[in-house]
Amino acid sequence: MRKRLVLLFLCVLPLFFLGGWLTATNPSIFSNGHIIRHNVTVLLWYWPFGPSYSLKGDVCWDRYHIPRCRLTDQRSLYHTADIVVFHNRELIEGRQKLPLHLPRSRGQMWVWMSLESPENNGDLRPYANVFNLTMSYRRDADITISYGELLPKETGDRECGVEGGTEAAVPLNKSALVCWVVSNYKAHYRRSKVYNNLNAVVPVTVYGRWIKKWLSSQDLLPTISRCYFYLAFENSVSKDYITEKLWRNAYQAGAVPVVLGPSLNYYKAVAPPNSFIHVDEFASVEDLGKYLKRLAEDKESYADYFSWKQHWKVKLHTDWRERLCRICSQYNSLPQQKIYSDLEAWVNATE
Repeated sequence: MRKRLVLLFLCVLPLFFLGGWLTATNPSIFSNGHIIRHNVTVLLWYWPFGPSYSLKGDVCWDRYHIPRCRLTDQRSLYHTADIVVFHNRELIEGRQKLPLHLPRSRGQMWVWMSLESPENNGDLRPYANVFNLTMSYRRDADITISYGELLPKETGDRECGVEGGTEAAVPLNKSALVCWVVSNYKAHYRRSKVYNNLNAVVPVTVYGRWIKKWLSSQDLLPTISRCYFYLAFENSVSKDYITEKLWRNAYQAGAVPVVLGPSLNYYKAVAPPNSFIHVDEFASVEDLGKYLKRLAEDKESYADYFSWKQHWKVKLHTDWRERLCRICSQYNSLPQQKIYSDLEAWVNATE
């Protein structure tokens, strides 16, 4: 009996070592703590806005450490694809069509993808009962793909402020009070009305296509960095719609964002406290302008708006490959029997 127990122990022991070795040497077996039982194939039916990216090699693993995720744009693989993604802009402009004539394989899911605000998504009524999943900046989308996010800094990367405050994190070359970069100016937009009222109280330096004062991509952030405040005004006041105007133009440039878009609570959900100024926090635009003046003159209070930089860093999401690879990391938790019977109603929802 004793010999049998010893033999059993010797037989089982290698399995434990083997299991540990498999986990260490082949992380593709696991994704976020969930076992992925097969490679997930994500087919992008066409590239958003035209330009394509290289999909050579194991893109999702090599670039983003997302395992067992096959990203392809080869339509010949349609019948073996688990996920098929369609970008909305090309559909509503008639430059691409859905392959409605092709049968879907069992379990295959079609994804509607858009980073546009509702008013720029066109007529979506023809797409009722077509898509299984949504992929959007919306936090209640099946797959959320934000324009940017904050990631915690590693200990060695943290910025230490000078004694008595966080002035060390503030760019020193401030020469303009308020700046705004705008290309699509329309008088009826709320942001245009707020700008005009604010400009009557404090000087606003404007750049962009609207006034034919273009900034190159190389000049954009250095120019904004010279401003105390940046008008991160969205072109649409829509649910969860917060774009690169906050993440890149303001945060990365080193200007305090004055935001106009979703409600104050939406910004609080994604941005650090005391890192932005929301238009709706003030009874009037005149009060906002007076506050900006006072704040620019109070170096210590102004510097407090940069204290978040000691612990957080901004990550921009600009590569479509990364967004698509994220589908695989969420694949096990995606609803399997879902269909959007009224896609337009979901897109236009305000709550």
